[in-house]
Parts: sequence; structure tokens; C-alpha cells
Amino acid sequence: MSQPLPFLLTVKQGEAARALLSYVASLPLPGTEPQLLATVVTIRAVRVGTGNLTGGDLAALRLNDPPAAVEALRGLGWQIGDAIFDSDPAAPPVPVTVPDLACETDHPLLMGKQMRSRVSGWTTRALTAKPLKKLSPAARLAGLFTAAHSTATLLGRYPADLPEACRSALPHLLDKGFLAEAGDTTFQLAPAVGHLAGMRPPTDQERALRRPARPGSARWFEYDPEAWNRWKTAATPALRHHVESVESCSRCALSVERVAESFMLPPGINKFFSQNVKIAYGQWKDEHPDRGRQAAEYTVAFRAEHGHGPSFKQLGDGLGWTLPRPVLGFIVNRLLANKWLTKTGDVPWTLRPGTAAQQQGITLPAARKPQAPEPARS
Repeated sequence: MSQPLPFLLTVKQGEAARALLSYVASLPLPGTEPQLLATVVTIRAVRVGTGNLTGGDLAALRLNDPPAAVEALRGLGWQIGDAIFDSDPAAPPVPVTVPDLACETDHPLLMGKQMRSRVSGWTTRALTAKPLKKLSPAARLAGLFTAAHSTATLLGRYPADLPEACRSALPHLLDKGFLAEAGDTTFQLAPAVGHLAGMRPPTDQERALRRPARPGSARWFEYDPEAWNRWKTAATPALRHHVESVESCSRCALSVERVAESFMLPPGINKFFSQNVKIAYGQWKDEHPDRGRQAAEYTVAFRAEHGHGPSFKQLGDGLGWTLPRPVLGFIVNRLLANKWLTKTGDVPWTLRPGTAAQQQGITLPAARKPQAPEPARS
């Protein structure tokens, strides 16, 4: 029996891959063909705002209507020349500019060079995997989403932002052996493509940032000033600036231990909520019909005072939502899923108005795109 292939992505790189897909899903695009093209363009342009694409790259995506997909991206202000339709292998690459990714501040998807390279390689390997490469664009995009949200045990839960057309294409992933199982809310990746899973276990070095749980505590963090300084040194400039804004916030007045714990401890994954929590949420939401607008407006006001977004608890406290922590967590997750709020992957203190709020005129001042510090490189 052959040994399974090693995972392609580290924990942080998996988070970056999911952030990439969430960014693409948030774009106002008309279907999975332009979304698939946007995924490839975005990962190439993510660092400086411009990436190269060839006519061969476009042809390799096997879109049913490439001109329509390109035109959809142009409709977002993305700059793509007509030379992209030249499939001659000798034709030079075409630079594609994505204005959102070219900004120096409030960047939605900051990635270091190595992380960008690894996520790009993962994208290519996934799209060309034998079970996927001959499927429709919707099915291949669904393959990216399910792989990115699969754990090391090959189990996963569909993300809230999975495009509906991708959900409809899931039976094709089963037929071709990319998925072993596909339920209504959960799925299982096939062992043959298990190396594409984006939620693999941490290495020994990553586990070193964790500490054994204390009795009665979900997680325990032992603050080490030298480890915290090393973590910040390894972070990207954008993330380091974000961390420092939280550390120095006089209004939050958080201890350095509290800040270090929030950034250094790996976040929980696959956050499932009990039926009791969902029932409590259903009763609460009927009494708060304007919760989305209120939450988005609060994040704008909070950032104006603090220089960073609120935590889940700060959001709840600020709005007077005195609720058990699991219920508050479910509320914020619903606001994120419904695009009233958005955040940067699992980076803390990054809540801000989502696309639904922006369409209602609720935006951050000056920069009209959310701040997006990148998690530290492992």
C-alpha cells in the first residue's frame, strides 16, 4: 500500500488558502467561471497587485465562455488586455492588475512571498488533480473549497460562502472520486487527494506555541516575552502594524500577555454549535431585526476610536448583547456569513463592515476596503 503524500499546506498556508477563496466568493461576480478565473488571477497578483497570465493559462481553465469571464472581471475594474485571448505558446504573458491588491494600506489579502508561492502551487495541484481536471468550472471550484476546508482526517464542513453552483456540483466530485462522502453539511475528502487538505495538524514547532490545558480551561497560554518578540519579528509588516495597534490601544488597555495569547495560539477550527445555541439564537434574532446594520456601524465607530476592529466580545458588549459566549459566537458567525461583517481569516481584532453593509453605505472612512494583516509565517 502506497504511503500518503505529505500535506502541501502548513496551518497558516491553509488559512491563507481559505482567505483567498473567501475573498473571491465575496466579489460580485455572476458565476463560477469568472470566480475560478478570479482565483487564479488573485493568487498571482496578491502581493503587488499585478500578476502575469498567459493565453495558455486561460485556455487551461477550460471555461465555457472565456470572454464573458474576462469581461466580468473587467467590470470590477480589473485591468486585463485583449492579448489574454492569444493562446500561442510563444505569446508573452499578459499583466493583469487588480486595484484592490495594489493598495499599500488596507490590503484585503496580504501574503508573504513564500506563502503566496505555496498557496499558488496548491491551487494548481488541486485544479489539475486527476479527479478534478476534466470537470466543470463549478466542480473544480468546489474542489478547491472542499480541499481547503478539509481536516487531516479528511473530514470537513462546507463553508458558509461556498457558491451555490459549487454545491450543486458536489455529486460530480463524488462520481470522480475527489470526495468519498458528501452530506448536507459535511463531507469527506478521498484519501487519494488527502494531501490537498488545508486543515492539517500543526508540526512540533507549531505545537510549541500551545500549552497543556488547565483543569476547567479550554486552552492555556504561557507568556514568553522572547517567543512573542520572535513571533512578531516573523510577522509581515502589515500584521506587525496591526498587532502594535492593539498592544498600544489606550482604550482597550489590554495586557501584553492577553494580546500575545490571542495572536499566537492557533484558533479553533470546525466550530460546530449545539442545537440549544441555535434555538437561543432564533429567539434572540427576532428581537434584534436590525442586528446586521448595528454591528457594522459599531465596527466603524470602534475602529475610529481604537485604530483596530473589535473582538467578538467587544462587539457584543458595545451593543449590549449580554449573551453566553457560544450564542454570541454564533451570532457573529451568522453576521459574517450574511456579509454584514467581514474579518481577516482568523486574525483577531479585524471585524469590519462586510459587502452587505457596504452596499448600505456603511464603510470604513478613507480606505474603502478592509484592513487585512496576514498571519505570521511559520
